[in-house]
Amino acid sequence: MNIKDRMMAKLEAGLAPTRIEIEDESHLHAGHAGAREGGETHYRIKVASPRFSGKGRIERHRMVYALLAEEIALGVHALALQTKTPDEP
Repeated sequence: MNIKDRMMAKLEAGLAPTRIEIEDESHLHAGHAGAREGGETHYRIKVASPRFSGKGRIERHRMVYALLAEEIALGVHALALQTKTPDEP
């Protein structure tokens, strides 16, 4: 299973999202810090979850980082996060 699929599975299990998109943007960062051959280092994640209700942006991001701690330790260098509740546009 590739990194994107692993992240998807963990976010689905941990957040029960109503919407989720994960885009590998590693190709945009070739030659930059944290980039490596083969990619899988830079991701853009958009996720809407009822579990974010009542939480601020930083707490929401911490929830995502906690779920993806293993992937980060294995070489994911950057996550661009957009975290919302299902009723937020």
